[in-house]
Amino acid sequence: MEFLRKYRNEIGLVVAIFAVMFVTTSLSSSYREKPIENAQSILRDASMLGIFAFGAAIVIIAGGIDLSSGSVIAFSGTIFFGLIILLVPKTERGQPMTGDVATWILVVSALVTLACAVLIGTFHAWLITVIELPPFVATLASLVGLRSLARLLSEKMTGSEQITVNDETLLSVGSEAWWIPVVLWLVFAVFFWVLMNKTVVGRHLYAMGGNETAAKLSGIRTERLKWLAYCLGSVTAAISGILYASYLGSVGASNAGLGYELNAIAAAVVGGCSLMGGLGTVQGVILGTLFLRLVVDSVQKLASSNSDKLEGLVVGVLVILAVALNTINFGAGKRKEFFPGWLGITNVIILSLIAGVLYGVTTTTNPLFMGLLVGAVTFAVLASRATWERVKGRPKVA
Repeated sequence: MEFLRKYRNEIGLVVAIFAVMFVTTSLSSSYREKPIENAQSILRDASMLGIFAFGAAIVIIAGGIDLSSGSVIAFSGTIFFGLIILLVPKTERGQPMTGDVATWILVVSALVTLACAVLIGTFHAWLITVIELPPFVATLASLVGLRSLARLLSEKMTGSEQITVNDETLLSVGSEAWWIPVVLWLVFAVFFWVLMNKTVVGRHLYAMGGNETAAKLSGIRTERLKWLAYCLGSVTAAISGILYASYLGSVGASNAGLGYELNAIAAAVVGGCSLMGGLGTVQGVILGTLFLRLVVDSVQKLASSNSDKLEGLVVGVLVILAVALNTINFGAGKRKEFFPGWLGITNVIILSLIAGVLYGVTTTTNPLFMGLLVGAVTFAVLASRATWERVKGRPKVA
């Protein structure tokens, strides 16, 4: 029982992962006809997300938030490919020859990109610890600013916002070398597990996230810990930026990594990290990443015509559900009222309308009727919950 209580979130995610796989396999022939190809694709996509989800999780456990990872991915991909374009030999017409890039050029470009990521993390730590900006504001500024800076640098280095590199070694990440991101993900998983579970630094990160004031009074140097957390967040995002650019063979600063910061936060929160800080596990983040990637892939398989429109919606819903479950697990539990007073009744109606509209716009079979039916069923369920809360909350008459 102690094991089940300690790892209830991880066990729940394992069950959820198998449930999603079962439903998708039952309703779509893709998993049955091409199991190996689908497994490789899911693992590759999950690993590239999972690498910078680790960084996002460390920041969240430390009591912060990093909204800049999507822009760091775009910035890092731009720096990496931009440096390659500058360093490779040119044709007589001045065109860069990127078909077979020298190894030293790849290494130098990657190292410079990672060094820039450390500078970004250091800048975030300075804004938060010295200037005393809230983490939300500090990283929100980078979310906007880094992408614009990447666009300017891209035009300055290559004359275009879209940079393309045709090196076969890099492009192989999207084909026969799909395992490279997976191996990197596993290496980072081991590293972060050791850091958070077997080192003093990891224990201090948990302590700072749980209660920063108490951590300071205990003699923990929180400024250094925040620097470490935000540097890990930016470096992991930069590594993912290099992988995404290599996988696609091109990078556009205006759209690369757009919205990916939400995916990283979602993977961390679904994996059990509390946005209040001080809670979360590496294995939970791994399972949260796999679950999120499987759900998105399932949506793509089952709703192929609207999958790109539904992906953001699915991620948003999962974040809300994960935070709500964390509130139940670590807060008032089953005693919590979800629909108190007039605000609760109003939101019963709102949630029913949302459920009906969403189903109506995504189904192709009698959308009006099915939307009304789903909305009515949702209203009945939520209204029953609201009624039960009110009956239970009435004082008993002697």
